[in-house]
Amino acid sequence: MSAQSPAGIDEPENADHPSRSDGFVRGLSEVIGGPLGEHASGANRRGTQASGRFWTAARIVLALTCLTLALHWVQKSPCQDGAWQNNIQYTRFCYTDVLALYYAEGLHEGKVPYRDHPVEYPVVTGYFMGALGLPVHNIGADRPEINQAQWFYNLNVLVLGALAVATVAMILALRRRRPWDAAMFALSPALLVTATVNWDLLAIGLAAIGMYAWAKRQPLAAGILLGLATSAKLWPLFVLWPLFLLGLRTARVREMMVTIGSAIVTIVAVNLPMAILYPENWRRFFDLNSERAIDWGTLWYIGRYLDSKWNSGSPGDRGPFQWLSDNIPTLNTLSYALITLAFLGIGALALFARRRPRLAALVFLMVAAFLIFSKVWSQQFNLWLLPLVVLARPRWGAFLAWQIAEVGYFLAFYGELLVAGGKQVFPEGVFVLAATFRLTTVAVLCVLIIREILHPERDPVRSTYPDDPDGGVYDGAQDAGWLRRIRGRPAPDPAPAASV
Repeated sequence: MSAQSPAGIDEPENADHPSRSDGFVRGLSEVIGGPLGEHASGANRRGTQASGRFWTAARIVLALTCLTLALHWVQKSPCQDGAWQNNIQYTRFCYTDVLALYYAEGLHEGKVPYRDHPVEYPVVTGYFMGALGLPVHNIGADRPEINQAQWFYNLNVLVLGALAVATVAMILALRRRRPWDAAMFALSPALLVTATVNWDLLAIGLAAIGMYAWAKRQPLAAGILLGLATSAKLWPLFVLWPLFLLGLRTARVREMMVTIGSAIVTIVAVNLPMAILYPENWRRFFDLNSERAIDWGTLWYIGRYLDSKWNSGSPGDRGPFQWLSDNIPTLNTLSYALITLAFLGIGALALFARRRPRLAALVFLMVAAFLIFSKVWSQQFNLWLLPLVVLARPRWGAFLAWQIAEVGYFLAFYGELLVAGGKQVFPEGVFVLAATFRLTTVAVLCVLIIREILHPERDPVRSTYPDDPDGGVYDGAQDAGWLRRIRGRPAPDPAPAASV
């Protein structure tokens, strides 16, 4: 892309069209006459979209994101008044922590997070809850006609929705030549049903902006944003390991160290006040994760269910997963060990793959490995993977299979909640099957991404961009001398860097 006349977000140069480049979409397009033609699309005539019509690809995708979020709000509307009678939050599939925790965390009484009440989330999420919840309480304290919880929820919907739109804008900015990739996020069924189940979009938005800052070669801003994102949810911390590995591989160490250092300083800066002033309340997040038993839908839950079919469950007749369920410290150790081994394997892939892997692909593998081996996989954690899969592997076929699995799990999960409440909906095996399908589709995505790392000619992004549009200073960089010496031969020169 020319540095003198860059294409804007609504004016992609050499734009990719899924009906021609994606086999799954191309097959579906045959129903309506086949792939979009060159003359019909004006695909490679620069300025055609911007000057010829308002509804460019980027604007359509942003509008679709807003539509999905609006439909999500409608889907959650039966629960918005907080009067959850007769299990309505489960029978209408509208449960959300945002409403439930307005009461559970004492925000309805004006309690300040951490100071007056322990919070089960990292501090930036706790700050966010207080920043929105305490003003609502102050307004509603003298106005009893106001439903404070509903106001709090709707205020969260607006802010979290804005962060979701910002995430899509970052994807579009990183993929100016592939604007339709962002439609995977915009039209995601998982986004439709889980967008505001919790505050995960806070960390996702901050992490997406941080990754964009890295791609624009702003390492200090990237580190600060990733540090804030990590202090909202843990998973953005996993971006730093691929950054470190790729820095070693390319010998671009200074920028990498600036980002990692500023992220660590940011994490310490936002946590330290609460850790010093209210240490017990601040530790609640860490204590809860240490003490927590096997959660619904995880690998360990599936294994325990299978154990129950093969063993009686009595003290002398327990399977391995049943035993781990009764020995949480050992379960923690095994889970962390498997996650660590997976991260080391990803590290070896990052350093020794024939061609340097793209940053987004490695980050996706990191987060997916964490979810697969963790003892907790909440329903909304699918959102963590959503922007990453768009950047890592923008292919619709496997993506839609995963989304179908997520919707199936979402429905089965609410049925399981009703079963736990004493209302039999279906056998537990149905829920376990849905959880297995979800886990399998994520594992398949990992396998496909690893295959494209080992065979970069299969990478759809590298069919459009010369190297790594998310890579920042790594984009177009050669392998370091130490790696070439280990291989005993010169590494092939990467394609020249392209502007994102």
